[in-house]
Amino acid sequence: MPNNVLKWGLLSTARINRALIPPLKASKRNQLTAVASRTKDAADAYAREWKIPQAYGSRESMLADPEIDVIYNSLPNHLHAEWTIKAVEAGKHVLCEKPLALSVVEVESMKDAARKHRRVVAEAFMYRHHPQTLKVQELVKSGSLGTLKLIRGSFSFILSREGDVRLNPEWGGGSIWDVGCYPISYARSVVGGDPLEVFGWQVTGPTGIDETFVGQMRFANDILTQFESSFAIPFHSFMEIVGSEATLNVPRPFKPETDEKIYLTRDGKTETIKVRGQELYIGEVEDMADAILLEREPRLSLDDSRGNVKTIHALLESARTGKPVRI
Repeated sequence: MPNNVLKWGLLSTARINRALIPPLKASKRNQLTAVASRTKDAADAYAREWKIPQAYGSRESMLADPEIDVIYNSLPNHLHAEWTIKAVEAGKHVLCEKPLALSVVEVESMKDAARKHRRVVAEAFMYRHHPQTLKVQELVKSGSLGTLKLIRGSFSFILSREGDVRLNPEWGGGSIWDVGCYPISYARSVVGGDPLEVFGWQVTGPTGIDETFVGQMRFANDILTQFESSFAIPFHSFMEIVGSEATLNVPRPFKPETDEKIYLTRDGKTETIKVRGQELYIGEVEDMADAILLEREPRLSLDDSRGNVKTIHALLESARTGKPVRI
């Protein structure tokens, strides 16, 4: 890797690419080099629009290019495992969009491939790298809230676009996979472990996906969590962390901006804590560079991603059966 600069290729022309392109172009250790699509014409048009040097008319042709170091897998959910493994087998490191996979078996296969080929694979939960998230974790771990008791969270928006891939149950559609995964991940990261038991309710939409999901999770030491996700509720997003001595409110937990405020309430008095942030997606890009170039462990491990997938499956099973599910 000349000059320690990683050359990146986009595995698709998905809309989410727009979030990753600016930080890749701004980074000194990462360079956006290529994009692939199912046709050369589509790839060429996208490359011209975003000023990307190379375009490939198939995913396979980009994976065959020895000059590409890192792949950004922004394909639909059901293709995450398959194409991440193919990329790793082709010698590429992979930043894969969330959810990393749709089953624990798929996560294990991805982990095995990464270990065998000595490549970095990480899930693109961008909020986990933001200074606001790190500050929240610091406050909880320092005991500022006292003993952790309750966590509440929400992430919803109205999805009205017909034919959206997130409405297709066979492609891993549903609100819990798309946005519910965020409060689940956030709660798990704050607690530092996986729930012992979960219970879920869902309202299914016309295509059969969970249009709205409400869940509860019970962790060790009697820590309880509640969350909701939805494609039928106007934008709603927050995290609230309650301890025995104080409550921490995070108004923008999943898409924080460069300067944010979180609120710590103790004895009826609220303290505003200002967090000097950064561009939201730069953290996951630089974390990949650290993992690859400096051989550091990624901030979000594959075991952590496995825990999120396992928890979501348990919640969906509970919603189907109407019974609590122990993990």
